[in-house]
Amino acid sequence: MDALTRTKNMKKNYIFTVRSKQQGGDMKEAVREILKHIGEDPAREGLAKTPERVEKAWEYMMSGYGQKLDEVINGAVFEAPGDEMVIVRDIEIYSMCEHHLLPFFGKCHIGYIPNGQVLGVSKLARIADMYARRLQIQERLSHEIASAVMDAIEPRGVAVIIEARHLCMMMRGVEKQNSEMRTSAMLGVFRHRPETRAEFMSLVSR
Repeated sequence: MDALTRTKNMKKNYIFTVRSKQQGGDMKEAVREILKHIGEDPAREGLAKTPERVEKAWEYMMSGYGQKLDEVINGAVFEAPGDEMVIVRDIEIYSMCEHHLLPFFGKCHIGYIPNGQVLGVSKLARIADMYARRLQIQERLSHEIASAVMDAIEPRGVAVIIEARHLCMMMRGVEKQNSEMRTSAMLGVFRHRPETRAEFMSLVSR
């Protein structure tokens, strides 16, 4: 890991830690209280360091709160001719349902039609991660990713589809193990032109 990456990671963790302290105390102590509440002994060997591990895990899983769109893109916007559809599909996403604080995970497909500019291809995945690493609902996540791409390069249109499985309905509640939720966000020509939307749907489903 280079010095710049370490500095960025420290900044993200600092922002998360400061926000946690400002909003009400020590996460590690909160985890200990949860362990006590479910009938466990936080002092036993297997759990003694669990609060620290949980705090570090949440700092990473919620690191999207400390990121900004322009920092994530980092200047990777390039002039390009043409107006053919650009698609990156099967981007893995992992997020946390804000209703039960349980994970949902799956694939994100992003497409756009350039209007003189394109994004560096990895930036689409980084944008998806930035919004996924927050407390989320899948419907909002789809729209936030699409809106971010639209804001970044003002293309003629943006399309986002997310296919995800939610542990909040797999390991609790209705306990449906094979269920999958699909959401979409269509902006610009993808919303207004059915043939453009159909082309995108066809390409991501192959």
